Amino acid sequence: MDKGKIRIVLADDHTVLREGIRSLLEDQPDMQVVGEAEDGRAVVQLAAELQPDVILMDIAMPRLNGLEATRQIKRDHPRICLLILTMHDNEEYVRQVLAAGASGYVLKRAAASELVAAIRAVYRGEAVLSPAITRLVLEDYLRRDGSGGAPATGELTPREREVLQLIAEGYTSKEIAEMLSLSVKTVQAHRTSLMQKLDLHDRGDLIKYAIQKKIIEV
Repeated sequence: MDKGKIRIVLADDHTVLREGIRSLLEDQPDMQVVGEAEDGRAVVQLAAELQPDVILMDIAMPRLNGLEATRQIKRDHPRICLLILTMHDNEEYVRQVLAAGASGYVLKRAAASELVAAIRAVYRGEAVLSPAITRLVLEDYLRRDGSGGAPATGELTPREREVLQLIAEGYTSKEIAEMLSLSVKTVQAHRTSLMQKLDLHDRGDLIKYAIQKKIIEV
């Protein structure tokens, strides 16, 4: 391990993109890519195993989305800095990932120099938003009137959010149970709790809710 370098884990389900970013970062004299993950569960595991300085992560990933992965990593490893790199310039995403503990939000269309600068900034403990995202956040703040709406996913437990994503991705209760090391009965109990908390009535409603709240993409 090179002393003094920023140790980075890349998390994105697109291999070509990860390879391009790895090449960019390893050209920097103060950066080292120490691991890569293609889904949210893998990056949570790598965070525990490698204890990187910075995780550069997309939001839309299979098995566990970047938002929930951020929550889990910040809960268990608060020292790790998380920088979201995504194509989504959506204020709902921004609000949720910043509330979950991410240090910054950069768009994939940003210049390479902006991405490199953002990594250095979050490593120093600073918060970073792409200029386009800053504008979105301000516009959203100005137009919000405090009115209520559908229950937020923040009202769910971490396990319920995991189960919700996997149900919406089409996994059966048995498959979810195996993936999360739970009994089928426990998974079904989580599903029932989800429907009660969110006032939903069937799997189709859960899928629609997951799409609306940006938990999965279509």
